[in-house]
Amino acid sequence: MFELLSTIDTPADLRALHTAQLAPLADELRAFIVHSVASTGGHLSSNLGSVELTVALHYVFDTPHDRIVWDVGHQCYGHKVLTGRRGSMPTLRQLGGISGFPRRDESEFDTFGTAHSSTSISAALGMAHGARCNGEKRHAIAVIGDGALTAGLAFEAMNNVGACRELPMLVILNDNDMSISPPVGALSNYFGKLISGQFYSYAKKTAKLALSVAPPMRELAHQLEKHAKGLVTPATLFEDFGFNYTGPIDGHDLEALIPVLQNLKTMQGPQFLHIVTQKGHGYAFAETDPLLYHGPGKFNPVDGIAPAKEGKKTYTQVFGEWLCDEAEQDQRVVAITPAMREGSGLVEFERRFPARYFDVGIAEQHAVTFAAGLATEGLKPVVAIYSTFLQRAYDQLIHDVALQKLPVVFAIDRAGVVGADGATHMGAYDLAYMRCLPNMIVMAPADEDECRQMLHTALQQDGPAAVRYPRGAGPGISPLKRLTTLELGKGEIRRSTSLPAGRRLAILAFGTMLAPALAAAEPFDATVANMRFVKPLDDELVKKLAQTHDMLVTIEEGCIMGGAGSACLESLARAGIALPVLQLGFADKFIDHGDSAKLLSACGLDQAGISASVQRFLAEHSVRQGAPSAALPQKISAVA
Repeated sequence: MFELLSTIDTPADLRALHTAQLAPLADELRAFIVHSVASTGGHLSSNLGSVELTVALHYVFDTPHDRIVWDVGHQCYGHKVLTGRRGSMPTLRQLGGISGFPRRDESEFDTFGTAHSSTSISAALGMAHGARCNGEKRHAIAVIGDGALTAGLAFEAMNNVGACRELPMLVILNDNDMSISPPVGALSNYFGKLISGQFYSYAKKTAKLALSVAPPMRELAHQLEKHAKGLVTPATLFEDFGFNYTGPIDGHDLEALIPVLQNLKTMQGPQFLHIVTQKGHGYAFAETDPLLYHGPGKFNPVDGIAPAKEGKKTYTQVFGEWLCDEAEQDQRVVAITPAMREGSGLVEFERRFPARYFDVGIAEQHAVTFAAGLATEGLKPVVAIYSTFLQRAYDQLIHDVALQKLPVVFAIDRAGVVGADGATHMGAYDLAYMRCLPNMIVMAPADEDECRQMLHTALQQDGPAAVRYPRGAGPGISPLKRLTTLELGKGEIRRSTSLPAGRRLAILAFGTMLAPALAAAEPFDATVANMRFVKPLDDELVKKLAQTHDMLVTIEEGCIMGGAGSACLESLARAGIALPVLQLGFADKFIDHGDSAKLLSACGLDQAGISASVQRFLAEHSVRQGAPSAALPQKISAVA
């Protein structure tokens, strides 16, 4: 079935083929990707759209000597297959397997890790300068999607390119008319006009061919060309940035792609190639519904993705329903998303309240400051954003929202372990980077109903507030229709110990860790508190538990350093209380990709892991039945 593909172990094997063999190879590669992703899950539509480009790039350029940076990395599966990882694809995104994104420690062909969008031009520019500084001749190629080009970082990089007129660098815009959600904004409209301006593309090609034999007329031709662009298409944005612009051309036509790349390889200075591709190309199901096939789980490639079965509501669904309910009651409620309409649960909100829905594209910094501007006018902005993507707007979070105490609600999805997308997408740091900000309220719900009530509580505040919740479903607590404002900074006792003094253990659980904490507490007859608020922390409850128990355990689905457990230690220090404290959470290392349950287990954050850690903690501190409280060592311990 894969006769040609089975002979390709490196790009050198690919470059040994005749050009007539490349189209059949691309067909085999596309079929291989479909069958591979169907058996493992992963990103599909974007990878199917970049097959011919992948083949052409590795055929024309001398990789890995020439550097290719894939942006965003979920279009890199074909690249992985052609660079020696065909046999590893069954392990894709699984614990111990290969990553779903480019990864420098995985292959010399993965020149830069790109799981967050819009970094490729900056990285490739750095590589091009690095080669020049080292006295080496090599090409640096950035492959960027049209959605990724909406981010400010991409424009910052292109602005810098304007000062590098002689640098051998190529930017390829892989324009498939969408990122994950449909495209938005002026840039999308610009591309649409370029694609429809076929007259200009043909005229430019013909004029350059005709005038190539008349050097004295080239300057005149350049002026005429600029004038023609003004008549037929929008301003030449990329040439104004310092690039030589070529395109748009069909990104699935190898007979067009390869000669163009070969020509651009010989040209001096920064080049910009605009190709037009189809997301999901070559697989009918993905062509028809590229959103559904953007990141599917396992499926039958013959029959396609089966309809989803009804199950417990996900936190994302809880958020989407809550937001619609609030918007129904209050016309000031507006929603902002940085190009994650489906992932953040905003499809229904956009349908029902289109005038109050704002998709700003892949531009997290703008999303936060835009929300701040809305808040200054008396509106109630809700920013629906993933934990890992909010990191990209940290300055705006501090300067534009927290400092000015503007009432912006941050609905932070994908907090904690997210699974197969790996370290770049783990929501490990939001508790630490949010709780250190003045004026910020930070909440962590333990179940679906608590999530709904916390979101409502956040909306009632006169300053910024964040509610962080995980990917997927919760413990199955159906959210009530009513909306209740919770008392700020107040936790609750969910289980009380019956043990006498000297043997009492209290577990302080934050958010999703309440359920495994309750289960793990049984054999130890431990008290369990649902802390609810990371900031303001319930200092009274922490103090009470410390005064009535002999040791404490804090548990959070986030980084230990600077997280919720650290907040508890700070609270104890302020109260002048010293007793043994075990902190459970993410250790000081990045969490790799894999099944979420297995990752939580590996981090010691499931019932068994919590029980084992507590048992070791008790043994380390010589806490045995009947041991007096005074005999406990006065030591604070942090254990991952």
